[in-house]
Amino acid sequence: MINQNQSDLIKNNPIGDILEPFRSSFRAKFQNPSSRLDQLNLEELQALFVDLLTILQTTRACRLLKTSRNGPNLLSDLFRLGFAISSGEFELVRTKPLLQAALADCLDEQSIWDNVYDLLADSTSPPRSIASVVEQTPWRGSTGSIVNSSELRDDVSKILREELGPLYVGVSGLHDAILRSVPTLDTASEIAFRECIKGDSPLFDGGWTGWPILAIQDDVVAWLVGIIPKLEAFAGARNPIMSQRRKLLAQPRTPLEGSTGKRSLDVGFVNRDFTPRGGGIDAKYRWSQVLVAGELKSNPKSDIASDAWIDLAKYAREVLAAQDTRRFVLGFTLCGPFMRIWQFDRIGGIASEKFDINDNAELFIKTILGFLWIDTETLGFDPTIVVTARGRHIEIQREGKTERLILDDKIMYRAKCIAGRATTCWKAYPQDDPKTPLVIKDSWQYTDKVEEGALLREATEAGVVNIARYYHHEIVRVGGVDDDISHNVRQGLDITKATNYRIATSRFTVRTSTSDVSRKSRATSAGMKRTSSETNATVPPSKRSCLTLPANQSIQPPANRIHTRTIMRDYGKPIYDATSPAALLGGLAACIKGHESLVQKKNYLHRDISINNLRINEDEDNPSYPAFLIDLDHAIDQQRKVASGAKTRTGTRAFMAIGALLGENHSFMHDLESFFWVLLWICVHFDGQQARVVKRFDEWNYLSMEIVADLKKALVIDEDDFCGMMENLFTPYYQPLAVTVNRLRRVVFPQGKRWKYPDLGRYQQMKDILVEAQKGQF
Repeated sequence: MINQNQSDLIKNNPIGDILEPFRSSFRAKFQNPSSRLDQLNLEELQALFVDLLTILQTTRACRLLKTSRNGPNLLSDLFRLGFAISSGEFELVRTKPLLQAALADCLDEQSIWDNVYDLLADSTSPPRSIASVVEQTPWRGSTGSIVNSSELRDDVSKILREELGPLYVGVSGLHDAILRSVPTLDTASEIAFRECIKGDSPLFDGGWTGWPILAIQDDVVAWLVGIIPKLEAFAGARNPIMSQRRKLLAQPRTPLEGSTGKRSLDVGFVNRDFTPRGGGIDAKYRWSQVLVAGELKSNPKSDIASDAWIDLAKYAREVLAAQDTRRFVLGFTLCGPFMRIWQFDRIGGIASEKFDINDNAELFIKTILGFLWIDTETLGFDPTIVVTARGRHIEIQREGKTERLILDDKIMYRAKCIAGRATTCWKAYPQDDPKTPLVIKDSWQYTDKVEEGALLREATEAGVVNIARYYHHEIVRVGGVDDDISHNVRQGLDITKATNYRIATSRFTVRTSTSDVSRKSRATSAGMKRTSSETNATVPPSKRSCLTLPANQSIQPPANRIHTRTIMRDYGKPIYDATSPAALLGGLAACIKGHESLVQKKNYLHRDISINNLRINEDEDNPSYPAFLIDLDHAIDQQRKVASGAKTRTGTRAFMAIGALLGENHSFMHDLESFFWVLLWICVHFDGQQARVVKRFDEWNYLSMEIVADLKKALVIDEDDFCGMMENLFTPYYQPLAVTVNRLRRVVFPQGKRWKYPDLGRYQQMKDILVEAQKGQF
């Protein structure tokens, strides 16, 4: 606040008529200047404010008023503010109160200077700072972000371990939570066990008869093939309705269809009435048919995270990817005679206590019968997606009415991951309006995150263009309660009682890095709160640290995720499916316009520009935008003061800007750079609509972010080398776009270097290049 001395100084040194040209110029455009400020885009707002700031810097009062910080006077503060504004490091919406005071019909000079001091109190730090823990959180690998890859086993395993984090075993109550829904299971298991110990040659006599002592895989498979039908036959009389529902799948050397890499399953359970392609030993099953997955190891010591557990997780990932209504997957490991049952869901994996099937035959029988008889909801299928003879549908409550939405037979998109948002999209339409295309998007969001649907609704109401428009959103309810992981999917099981809880969690690290002497970083372990003094601490320059939890520090359980459903009224195909290079260029320009509109009208930053989030509509009968952006899951309001609910640094690694890979605060400039990487990626990987894998870029899916950042810098730094790469690696279909891509490179990386200061004019530069090139393609 201005004190009395400063107030007197303002009165004795008035601004005078120096503001009149500024005010008159604005009035010439707008009848009511104050109310029309909200209609300016950010570029216009920046230009207007810089004009006002320049005028205020020439006043005598500015030189006499005290500094708000450590400078000699207020003038020095305004110079710093001008630098922050021109560099894009200050949120322009905060300048509006000062502009309104300067443009008011009745000019109040004290109000102007009051607003100047208020604005200076909000001014920010120097440009391109490394993200603090409050602003942004550590990046964590996700197999759902792997694009155009051959998905080699070792590569996928590495990222999958990052994605899952710690796997918890010995979770008390998991067996009962999974199997208690099966009617008469306890009684049927007891009956089956009594049958197994009967006769002169019992199946069980202090241990399972015929159990292979060395537990070689083929021998164990043969034993399971023999024993399971007998157990079901013994118990079937008790539960005839459930009997003959499922069967064991035992083809450990035959890859299942539906995966990118060749993946076979040791054993599993499938529906008995499924007919595989082919016949006999060559019968081909698909991952979409697997209900329960099993991993066999001969060595009991293989019951560890790096062996049996991760191998079963890879099966679970394939099952979840192939079955679009699957919420979670059940499985089991059998390492020697030691068995565990597992559940993989959208925050990771948990397992029961292990037991020796030769010591606890009844529990083994109960487990096998449970897998054979359990209902589909307990297996993890979504009961809110109703399947009938006519197809699939959901029902929503919208505007006080029940609406039935019919799902298209073909799924649009399903993220191939276990832990994460696990986005699934279906094309749909209202039952009473088949000509209105909708997109239903299911995803699993952190419970402390702003819902995407709420952001979309606000963007739609604000008139943002070329962003998928809002229709409806809700929390999915299963069993009459909100469908979250901790309380619904895991039924309230306490994983802090897992036998390996403290060891597994303390080994889970959060990586932070900085590679520039001028950068400062504040970091903390995932999910842990820090004091204000801790969050202001800096990480020494040019060091990479691996932060682990101290032994005496309390350990926080994994964050919870909740099942959300967002419905949009714009439908399009991925931009890489554009029918021509011209359509691709036009679509990309329209998506950049959408991003600009989102920033200008709502100050929202998208933060996940990737090939699947840019959509194009070339169907004249489709009322959707011709091209538009989707997925505001990672979007943030740039005025936020605390981190969003996202627990990881955001973006798809192949398309992340170099600065984002290095941990900088996310700027609209990073997103604009991502548009460049999307276009480059399409030109390399798509020959028309036919995709391919290119080893040089496949590695980007699996290398560390620092290395990917270095590779990207090396790619763009020299024009001749870049042009040589395009000549060698662009597909013939997109080779004509090489000149355009290089022009974009010059804009995004001036003189082959990364941007130093944000530049709102880059939006128009990039759009102009794309539109001009599009016209040249016709």
